[in-house]
Amino acid sequence: MKTTNKLYSVLLFLALACFCLPGFSRADGTIYQYSIIDSLLAGNYDGELSIASLKKHGDTGLGTFNRLDGEMIFIDGEVYKITSKGNAVKMKDTENTPFAETAFFNTDKIIKLDSADSLAELNKKISATIGSANLFYVIRIDGKFNKMRTRSIPAQTKPYLPLIDVVKKQSVFRFKDVEGSMIGIKSPDYVKGIGVPGFHWHFITKDRKAGGHVLDCFFTDMVAKVGSYNNFSLQLPETRSFLETAFDQDKEKELKAVEKDSKKK
Repeated sequence: MKTTNKLYSVLLFLALACFCLPGFSRADGTIYQYSIIDSLLAGNYDGELSIASLKKHGDTGLGTFNRLDGEMIFIDGEVYKITSKGNAVKMKDTENTPFAETAFFNTDKIIKLDSADSLAELNKKISATIGSANLFYVIRIDGKFNKMRTRSIPAQTKPYLPLIDVVKKQSVFRFKDVEGSMIGIKSPDYVKGIGVPGFHWHFITKDRKAGGHVLDCFFTDMVAKVGSYNNFSLQLPETRSFLETAFDQDKEKELKAVEKDSKKK
């Protein structure tokens, strides 16, 4: 019995030691996603998933609403829409979404950020310290931003145009010395066609009155709270438009185009 106990103790010690090694993943939990990004790019802007159902899968996330009516930011268990006027509106549980990602947020790591002169620099700094590029991450940054530029898209009418054409009429908003929160999801490169490879960020002000899809930002002395996830759950729509769409084209270039600012800084 003593020998068995000693062996168990040694094995437990080795397991804990390995778990604490640099680079060892502590990912847990699930990223839930409704629909695929290529469906949104194709113009499928009506979904069956209610906000009430979305909340069963997480308390933090991103997405949009039926008819592509504004940007969704899911924060602290509440879902907000950033309208094409830039206003934030708390959404009812009965509203539906054609595309959304969510998770129950947990903080596995805190990254100190002395500054970020642009969104590209922020992404680069987080990538350098976040861990494996093959896992999913949810990131939250709270504080005062020197500059923030966001966008939102007005509700569409049928027949729907592809997303790459819709974003040409996006509304762009600029903030200066604004307090608020950025919510980001970083997905692996291999989700191409299903999710958004790399970073995807939305913003909402501290007073929950404005925000949008982040195009660029600048800040100093912030921290990023990071949660890592090794499970991915995908729910596919059963709408007629989704079932009849041909997903045989590579839309990577279109996705990169819609993620960028179509207006001059």
